[in-house]
Amino acid sequence: MPKFYTLSKEQVINCTLDEAWEFFSSPRNLKEITPDYLGFKITSPDLADKMYEGQIISYKVSPLLGIKMNWMTEITHVEHKKYFVDNQRFGPYTMWHHQHWFEEVPNGVKMKDIITYVMPLGPLGQIAHSLFVRKKLEGIFEYRTVVTDRLFGAMK
Repeated sequence: MPKFYTLSKEQVINCTLDEAWEFFSSPRNLKEITPDYLGFKITSPDLADKMYEGQIISYKVSPLLGIKMNWMTEITHVEHKKYFVDNQRFGPYTMWHHQHWFEEVPNGVKMKDIITYVMPLGPLGQIAHSLFVRKKLEGIFEYRTVVTDRLFGAMK
């Protein structure tokens, strides 16, 4: 049985639910909230402005030592203004399941990410996870928090 990892992040965003959904449900905005050092580039031809169930999105990323990799995800679930889920179909993980939740709260919108993933390469992947992969993922989501606060204004 593979080892499953989970990363959960929550952030309250200073905006309306409509504004949060408008921004985060557009695949075109993903690059804006991804650190430059990942070399993230969407490679999907004719990318739709809004995500939909069954949508396939392909990317190029450089998660390790600048080595370019292909990553393909499918949007498997969408409930308008509530949540969406992307699953890796091809990429750096053995399994990647990312839930994006949105909830209106008194001072804005609570956004919650729940990522469940499995590293490739069995025990070697587990070692890589403990040495640097987990820290790198944490850093990516910390970057997203900072950029989101800058885009929508930090909560006080």
